[in-house]
Amino acid sequence: METTRRDFLMVGTKLLVMTAATASALEHVLAGTLEATAPYTTADHWWAMLIDVEKCIGGGHCVRACKTENDVLDEPMYFRTWVERYHIDMTDPDHPLVDSPDGGINGFSEKYVEGDGKTFFVPKLCNHCADSPCTQVCPVGATFRTNDGVVLIDKDYCVGCRYCVQACPYGCRYLDPRSHTADKCTLCYHRLTKGMVPACVEVCPTGARQIADLKNRKDPAHEYLRTHKIQVLKPQMATGAKVYYNGLDGAVR
Repeated sequence: METTRRDFLMVGTKLLVMTAATASALEHVLAGTLEATAPYTTADHWWAMLIDVEKCIGGGHCVRACKTENDVLDEPMYFRTWVERYHIDMTDPDHPLVDSPDGGINGFSEKYVEGDGKTFFVPKLCNHCADSPCTQVCPVGATFRTNDGVVLIDKDYCVGCRYCVQACPYGCRYLDPRSHTADKCTLCYHRLTKGMVPACVEVCPTGARQIADLKNRKDPAHEYLRTHKIQVLKPQMATGAKVYYNGLDGAVR
């Protein structure tokens, strides 16, 4: 059977495409990440996080997991996520007592008498704002928002000017002394794109943290958002924060 030059080129192109796809899949299979063989399209997702304050027990599992997973400097004051304890004296509800020993990484020791006021824990992290101040002030474009709603930092471009650290109204950024570049929570983006949940969500023993894909109609987060009293931190800042809290007391700053 005669093969025309055009047929030969078409067959050759198909083989090249198939070979590239097969090689890519084989790479992930050998690495033990089979879920990554399915293509990840950023436009198909819009990530957020749900935090149920009523379920948080302040155990510090999330903080420890985050440090391990993301190679966060193992020293006090360097955290991508941390937990704060609030104690409200009912005689002075407008001035809560707040502490976070070592970011809550080792939990909290007993400090308040049961029944003497109200005590609860509030996990905090980057809010991955839809209109984030940090992306607006970065002079070199190192801080940016992905198409799936995650705010990231390109360490190759970051010049360590600290503008983003100062601009963040939630105190979620710091300068990594090892690289002299800004650092913060990424929602474990390297895990999300492989079909996995963030490390803090995975280890939470009470389910106080949940990752939510707001573009996925089947995600139970939609039902949760409809049936709970959801709030964000500092709503007056109009940043489009995407960390949604249930049971958040008005005294939380």
